[in-house]
Amino acid sequence: MCRPTHFTVTYSINPWMDPRKPVDPDLALAQWEDLRDRYLSLGHTVHLLDPVPGLPDMVFAANGATVIDGRVLGARFANAQRQREAPAHLDWYRDHGYTQVHEPEHVNEGEGDFVVTRSWLLSGQGFRNSPLASAEAQEFFGRPTISLELVNPRYYHLDTALAVLDGDLVMYYPAAFSPGSQAVLRSLFPDALIATEADAELFALNAVSDGRHVLLPQAATALADRLRELGFEPIGLDLSELLKAGGSVKCCTAELR
Repeated sequence: MCRPTHFTVTYSINPWMDPRKPVDPDLALAQWEDLRDRYLSLGHTVHLLDPVPGLPDMVFAANGATVIDGRVLGARFANAQRQREAPAHLDWYRDHGYTQVHEPEHVNEGEGDFVVTRSWLLSGQGFRNSPLASAEAQEFFGRPTISLELVNPRYYHLDTALAVLDGDLVMYYPAAFSPGSQAVLRSLFPDALIATEADAELFALNAVSDGRHVLLPQAATALADRLRELGFEPIGLDLSELLKAGGSVKCCTAELR
């Protein structure tokens, strides 16, 4: 995770960002600290990446890399405003003992674009990921990689439209994907929890699950009820200030596998 020390919204690179809307940095920090503290209270370890001045979106640590079995695929950001984040993330991994670190040739935005299930690496296409990034990731990780076409700019990263609950059990919002990708999702994940448009609009799919607890936006009460029916324990959090930049629970969380 990366503390939102420099968080603000001074540019717009996704439909959620509006520089005309004021940001309360103290509230953003308090909301982020609540998320960090929830992880700690659940017994998880939280490592911190030092924020860099002039990089307000660095709080969205999930975008900096994808880590599977200790192998680190770095990010190459699509927008100039975020490109300096990539080397800061890779420096952190190298400084913390990761030796298999790959600097990508093709544009990908870490776990924004890549979602890891037990059997698959899912790759979101259409807005912020080069079509060549999927093959690069598959070659590096040696894991079957499935490309999914995103068609709604409000769900510009895969982690805004799909989340892993446990193993190969996922939840997703079908209308965020092309018809062909919807068919692929139905085939791969027949038992998936299907989210509604109302769920997606609340950023409810930008969630993190440890296989039991599912941390998600607190406004997503309907989806939380359905998660309880499946045996999960949803934990609602208010990250509304960070949502002003198009991020929530998952965006703030890079998972170290």
